[in-house]
Amino acid sequence: MDARKTYEFWLTDSYFDENTKAELRGIAGDGKEIEERFYRDLEFGTGGLRGIIGAGTNRMNIYTVRKATQGLANFIIKENAQEKGVAIAFDSRHMSPEFAEEAALCLAANKIRAYIFPSLRPTPELSFALRELGCTAGIVVTASHNPPEYNGYKVYWEDGAQITFPKDREIIGEVNAITDYGQVRTMDLEAAKAAGLYQVIGPDMDDRYMAALKKLAIHPEIMEEEGKSLKIVYTPLHGTGNLPVRRALSELGFANVYVVEEQALPDGDFPTVSYPNPEDRDAFALALKLAKEADADIVLATDPDADRLGVYAKDSRTGEYMSFTGNMSGMLILEYILSQRKALGNLPENGAVVTTIVSGKMAREITKAYGVDLIETLTGFKYIGEQIKFFEQSHEHEYVFGYEESYGCLVGTHARDKDAVVAVMALCETAAYCKHQGMTLCDKMKELSEAYGYYREGLCTVILKGQDGAKKIAAMMEGIRNNVPKEIGGLAVTQFRDYKADVLLNCKDGTKTATGLPASNVLYFELEEGAWCCIRPSGTEPKIKFYIGVKGAGEEDAKKKLESLTESVKSLAQ
Repeated sequence: MDARKTYEFWLTDSYFDENTKAELRGIAGDGKEIEERFYRDLEFGTGGLRGIIGAGTNRMNIYTVRKATQGLANFIIKENAQEKGVAIAFDSRHMSPEFAEEAALCLAANKIRAYIFPSLRPTPELSFALRELGCTAGIVVTASHNPPEYNGYKVYWEDGAQITFPKDREIIGEVNAITDYGQVRTMDLEAAKAAGLYQVIGPDMDDRYMAALKKLAIHPEIMEEEGKSLKIVYTPLHGTGNLPVRRALSELGFANVYVVEEQALPDGDFPTVSYPNPEDRDAFALALKLAKEADADIVLATDPDADRLGVYAKDSRTGEYMSFTGNMSGMLILEYILSQRKALGNLPENGAVVTTIVSGKMAREITKAYGVDLIETLTGFKYIGEQIKFFEQSHEHEYVFGYEESYGCLVGTHARDKDAVVAVMALCETAAYCKHQGMTLCDKMKELSEAYGYYREGLCTVILKGQDGAKKIAAMMEGIRNNVPKEIGGLAVTQFRDYKADVLLNCKDGTKTATGLPASNVLYFELEEGAWCCIRPSGTEPKIKFYIGVKGAGEEDAKKKLESLTESVKSLAQ
């Protein structure tokens, strides 16, 4: 069925509600908009759904959510795992409560018990809760840090991590097999409650989550001492982090926490920011203003579903606030954990740190110095979470820490996804320890660079929206894949990895081996002088991403090298 026919079907079929039909009548004369909304079904990718909210098969709405949930339910039933139930959480975005309830009612109609939080919760708490409840799976309704018009739907499995191969492919197959909305089940809310198939998760889960986080503190006595004077500015960016972050900091002894009032309450419009992403400097405007007024030591921001953490810290030498990338904050936490656990004698002999192929490379030197293994995965924290499961099965390694460049990390194994609440706790503990030693976070970062190398990383993106954009991104990837450059920015390519073809090419002798990682549409270039770059389409937004990393002899040298290589990498997109 073509886009126009599908549009007419939605306009006339009794399955679709009047509000949906009214919205669609409003675009009756806009052929391009009809095409964009109906040229395909919103793709259920390897993590779930993400798209613009609205009526249509290529939009996030109650019907696409029901369809995805029916596919998940069919898979759960095939696995004979329906007795254990599914946990559901949602964030502050538009339609998040409604989408969560629709998912719960679809599961209930399939005789699968749904455990649902009564109000918004951080994504990592869902990962924690589903394991506490012994569920088969979990669903989080969130679009993370995307713009306000987006929402999404992420699926987790019983280990607490997002679904990975082969279950992701099998669930996608079940979702795609649903071609008729008559196959999708739902039921009345009161009937679901009466049948015991719709259960609200109680407040004790928050207490259990908080208790698990507090157990991860290494030096609670130092936090109690330095927390009386350390000044922290925090913004939840209108999302889910406000209550759990403030509670964690308070219970750990941090007495001077200043919350950005204008951004404290949940609001799906994100009215004070153009883009609710802690990677974006503009998102920190109000927080930095408050930091200067309060003379804060550190400035923290969590994204709407509280799985990413952005950081600024005051540089005592200049009085200015220094921005920390996800790699930098990850290194501060990593080195603190390894150094203090080694000092206390509880760093495991088979310890492992897990990161992604596009994350910074300083971790290679730090883990080597402390005698723990570093394991690299594909991009996406679900692969880090998957490694925890593998460690528990094989006992080959014990998980110590995981991080990725996109401002996400995980201390502990209470969750199997990145957790900004525990990241705030760990970062503030690191800051308190530094203060105890007469240092700031800026001082510590400089110390790490001098000890391990001046590593710097960058990211540039090309946004290409819609059907035409998707075709251009695909053509761009194939063009680079089929014409591998011999050098980039004057640096010879020493190794090329095509993860889609599972080929690692040694450019010096021409030998080819397997990458050792699952198939993914990713191209990676190892370059001379410790430099590298990686190219991949975003899995959640209409863009192609170019990751760049260098190692310099000093701060200025690293900065110049990164600027130069970034310009050269951008030319690959032409």
